[in-house]
Amino acid sequence: MAAPKWGLVATVRAPTSEILNFAAHHLDLGAHRVFIYLDDDNIAAFDALKAHPKCRPTLTDGQYWQRLGIKRRVKHQSRQFENARHAYARANDLDWLTHIDVDELLWPDRTDLATQLASLPDDCLCARIRPVEALAPDGDTGPMTHFKACAPDRHARRRQTRDIYGAFGPVLNGGFLSHVAGKMIYRTGIADLRVQIHNVFRGERMNPGQQTLHDTELLHLHAPGWERFEDALRYRLEKGSYRAELKPGGPREEGGMTMHELLTHLIEEGGMQQLREFFRDVCTATPELRERLAGHGLLRSYHLNLAEKRMRHFPDAP
Repeated sequence: MAAPKWGLVATVRAPTSEILNFAAHHLDLGAHRVFIYLDDDNIAAFDALKAHPKCRPTLTDGQYWQRLGIKRRVKHQSRQFENARHAYARANDLDWLTHIDVDELLWPDRTDLATQLASLPDDCLCARIRPVEALAPDGDTGPMTHFKACAPDRHARRRQTRDIYGAFGPVLNGGFLSHVAGKMIYRTGIADLRVQIHNVFRGERMNPGQQTLHDTELLHLHAPGWERFEDALRYRLEKGSYRAELKPGGPREEGGMTMHELLTHLIEEGGMQQLREFFRDVCTATPELRERLAGHGLLRSYHLNLAEKRMRHFPDAP
């Protein structure tokens, strides 16, 4: 039996080099198709991707939305849903498709992704890929990028988060600034499948036949450095992953706060200096944090080698 073919879809707004890093990394893993929906007028990225036989870039300009017969969605998340639906209808040469972001990288371990997908039972329509979140470098950490993981079990996760992150433990979910849910990879060719950010639905049934890909992680480069975190802060507080309507990181009765509440409280209490101290304590690969993470089996360290992959797959790109 032939190995299943898999691909990915992403709606992106990022520098060209980061978009090509993202595409090249997944082409290196064996992606058969990479659907990239450019959320801005990035002609350089479009041209570079278009030249690769396995990439399908789309400029989501006015003509694109007109062809879909809908108005351009105001919310970024809604545009992601529409683009994921559009890609799913085009994925007729794939067996599996995953919907991830440009700052997320699949990372199979021990066996390649196609082999893992081939081992899933026929009634499994989707599989969850659990995340690890990047830590900012602490001085010269060499070629490695360090990541923090968290336990899938909620009770174990709360206990470990309190142990590792001290005073911030009760208000953080696994020590992550972003999602702990991970993302889904799902079978193609299912007429009534509906894709959301962290789940899929078939009719009213959520995640039918769900399995977990234990040998693949989702590397989330959510806050890989202070400057990137600071640059994205306002947008994330207003419209993104720190927006006010999201759920708190832990139970309210145990001191749980939303990320919006936590970050705005830190800024109101001590300004950006207070926020920077929080970032160092929670999001930076200090020796102390790495030791605590390693003590719980939650430290990951990988050499991503993204620039080399980009040069190999897109040698003519600027």
